[in-house]
Amino acid sequence: MSSQQPTDEPVYDDRVYRSSMGVVSGVLLLALTAWLCGDAVVRGSGNTPWIALAAALCAVPLIVAFTIRPAVFANDDRMRVRNPFRIIELPWAAVDAVRSGYSAEVLAEGSKYQLWSVPVSLRERKKANRQRLRHEGLRDREDRSPGGKVRAPAEPMRASADRIVDELQRLAERGAERPGAQGGVRVHWSYEIIAPAVAGALLLIVLVATR
Repeated sequence: MSSQQPTDEPVYDDRVYRSSMGVVSGVLLLALTAWLCGDAVVRGSGNTPWIALAAALCAVPLIVAFTIRPAVFANDDRMRVRNPFRIIELPWAAVDAVRSGYSAEVLAEGSKYQLWSVPVSLRERKKANRQRLRHEGLRDREDRSPGGKVRAPAEPMRASADRIVDELQRLAERGAERPGAQGGVRVHWSYEIIAPAVAGALLLIVLVATR
């Protein structure tokens, strides 16, 4: 017999927001690191193989942390922000605002947390603003045209980061009153990333100093 109790509200899968370019860059950097350090281990002499291994131990966690790891998971109750060195869990009731300026960020309980997986492109935003202005101009011409021959686009263009932030803000506003969305912000340090990076850096310093 199952011990699980039925819930009153449906549970939906998390929406995941991450940077595809960041993931691609991370994979390429990992491949480059593996090639360079692997070549040094195979062909190097003296302390060189150990230095290469220490450099890899330091570099690989950092590459993963800043490229592949960042992601935002959101459902009807909460948002979980996975940044390079921290995981921030934010029930919607604790979220004051989600906004994008020069970076995407969430404000909660008097603190500000950056969304590393939602990079803001000022170039894309300027392009979207120009498209929006053209859209509004076409709308005005369509309204003034007696025959209605000028057709404006159905929806103006929006920068991808701004669209994601708007969607997260709507989720926060819609879910703030849900029973499962109550509670405070919880922050967890990602020691599985920090520990090997620090160990690799210390080992690299010792090996270089004693070479």
